[in-house]
Amino acid sequence: MIADESLKEAEAICQTLREDDDGVRRDVLAHAGSRWALGILHALGVYGTLRHAELKRQLSGVTQRMLTKTLRALERDGLLLRHETDEKPLRVEYELTALGKELLLRMSPIWTWVVEHAEDFRHARHAFDRQAEAGENIHRSW
Repeated sequence: MIADESLKEAEAICQTLREDDDGVRRDVLAHAGSRWALGILHALGVYGTLRHAELKRQLSGVTQRMLTKTLRALERDGLLLRHETDEKPLRVEYELTALGKELLLRMSPIWTWVVEHAEDFRHARHAFDRQAEAGENIHRSW
């Protein structure tokens, strides 16, 4: 019952969005589903203000280009702030905004759920792959 009420409430909220909000909605949801965006938000949430190089160390495998692109997108949407100092060489630091903290706090239960069910996902994938290897056309209609 609670789940149904939550879904109805979410739908009511979605119905209040203007048509031109669709692009904003998609962009922000992309952050919520982005490996790098969530990694950046998490690192800033856990460690506080960080420099570009410190963020890069926290995000194993991210390229310089992808990190910069993601930081700019998060800054544009008001999820983090970029601070430049007058030091030589230039020192740039990033920190979460209140909006960024709120997104991180709302995403944490989803992340926790994923971690808690990781074994279930492994089993489901294993069963699917085993059926596929056995030559069964699992989704022939696709």
